[in-house]
This record gives sequence, C-alpha cells and structure tokens, in this order.
Amino acid sequence: MSVAFGETELPQKQTEILRKAIRLEWLTIAFLAVTVTLVFFVLGNSQAMKAAWIEDLLSFIPPLVFLIAVRIARRKPNPKHPYGYHRSVGVGHLVAAVALVTMGTFLIIDSASGLLAAEHPSIGSVELFGQVFWLGWLMMGVMALIALPPVFIGRAKMTLARELHDKVLYADADMNKADWMTAVGSIVGVGGIGLGLWWADAAAALFIAGSILWDGVKNTRAAVEDLGDTRAMTFDDAKPHPVVHRVDEYLRSLHWVEDAGSRARDQGHVLHIESFVVPRSRRKVAVADLVAAREACVALDWRVEDIVIVPVKELPRVVRESHPAR
Repeated sequence: MSVAFGETELPQKQTEILRKAIRLEWLTIAFLAVTVTLVFFVLGNSQAMKAAWIEDLLSFIPPLVFLIAVRIARRKPNPKHPYGYHRSVGVGHLVAAVALVTMGTFLIIDSASGLLAAEHPSIGSVELFGQVFWLGWLMMGVMALIALPPVFIGRAKMTLARELHDKVLYADADMNKADWMTAVGSIVGVGGIGLGLWWADAAAALFIAGSILWDGVKNTRAAVEDLGDTRAMTFDDAKPHPVVHRVDEYLRSLHWVEDAGSRARDQGHVLHIESFVVPRSRRKVAVADLVAAREACVALDWRVEDIVIVPVKELPRVVRESHPAR
C-alpha cells in the first residue's frame, strides 16, 4: 500500500524507503534513550562529558521532528493551506537548527568561562562489583561503547534522505555521522584530567560545543533559504535539483515549443514548479497540448506533482538568468 504526501502519491520504492526511515528514526530514539542514561550515570565533574550528554539530548530533536513532519505532510490541501502541508518539513528543520544554535552558543560560553577561570575538575572513584575504579575509566569506556553505532546509523539514513528528498533526515544523518568526534573529544578530555592536564577537559568541551554550533548554523542557513523560496536544491544543498533541468529539456523537445524554462522552489519532499513555454511562431496552443505536457512532466519524477505550465511570448528575466547559454 502506497503513502501520499498531500496529493502526491509516493511510488512503491519511496513508500518502502519512507517506512525504513521511520523504523530507523525509532531505532535512533531507542539508542539515544540508552545512551543518555549511560552517560548521565558517569558524568562526574567533567565539562566534556556534560557537553557530550547535552549533545545526546539534542540528538532527540531531529528524529522527533522528522516523525512529526512526515505525519503532518500527509494531510491533504485545503482552502486554508492550498499548497498542502509540505512545508512542515522546512519548519521542523528550522526548529531543530535553532535549538542546536542556542545550545551550542550556551555550551561555548560555559566551556570558555571554565577554561579562562582555570577550573581544575576532579574525577573521583566508584565501587563496582566490589572493586574500586577511577570513574574516568568508566567515562571513557561508555563513550567508546557508544561512539560507532551512530556512524553506521547515519550512513544508512543518508541513502534514505537522498531518495526521499528529506532535508531533516539528511541533517539528522549528518549529525549522526559526526557523533564519533564527540565521543573521541570526551575521551581525550577525561584522559587529560587523568594525566593532570586540567585544561584538556574544558578544551574538549569547547570542541564539542563548537561542533554543535556549526551543525546548528549550517542547518539554520539551509532551512531559512528553503523557507525563503530559494531555487530548489538537492537534499544536501550541493547543487540545483536536476529534476528541474529534466523538465525544461522535455518541454523544449516538444514540437510546438520554441523555448522553455522553469523556476522551482522546495516545498519539503516535493517541488513546486512553474514552467514557462514560448510557442513557435503563429502556433496556437491548445488546452490539450498543455494538459499532455503537464502529465508527461509529472511522469518524469514523483516530486513534480505540483507543476503549472504557462504559455508566454518570452521567458521571464529571472528564468533566462537561471538558464544561461544553453
């Protein structure tokens, strides 16, 4: 059974991928619940461990946002929301990004103040199974244990994000892939305390905070640009979305079209495309021509459900500038 985002029905392949993504996000939440609990019990006085624990708490946001946004995006368009609820993905992306920026900024200030104040954190001992251990060994053991799983989870999500054109899922995958750096930073900070390098802990916390802030800034910029109707880009914002070029190439191939160009914006999982076509001289354009052209464009890719084709005497300036010398 296929799934629909508003009026856009997903192909069977994307339906299965979406189900995999949902299962993977629930698996991520379960893993994070275990991770947060383990790290909390071995926090001690380490700033690096505190920063790592807070990052783990923040890591709940992207999967939760993804699950909520996917559910909202399925709602049908209505008079109040004639374009549907696809933008829920962009809104969720922005909320998650702003949370990262806020907490990253706070942690940088907190870590830097500890470094400037030359605070000397101490790590005590703990009794476990009748043996007394230095708590630092448990800290480093826990961080080593939880370092690698997010990397593999993130790689799996990256493939799914590409197929679904989901930037929230991509941001989550990108954060997961970088989580090993947080774990290594924490291990270095705690190990530094054990070696008498009091500043290593605060420096590691500062590194982790910087990583959180960078993730937040990068994703905030991408989310704001999408909500600000910049040109449609690929899921990782690396280049203009190739589907728009395919639509233009198809329209130019029609016997009654002299030139064509489109502008497209990212609605979330799907694209809203306005295609302008210049008919050949003295050629009358029939409604049937436009209907057939639109149906063929929709058939090119499932993301092209929301497309309008407009006959014009010449291409609008912004479209011409977006399609230099063909």
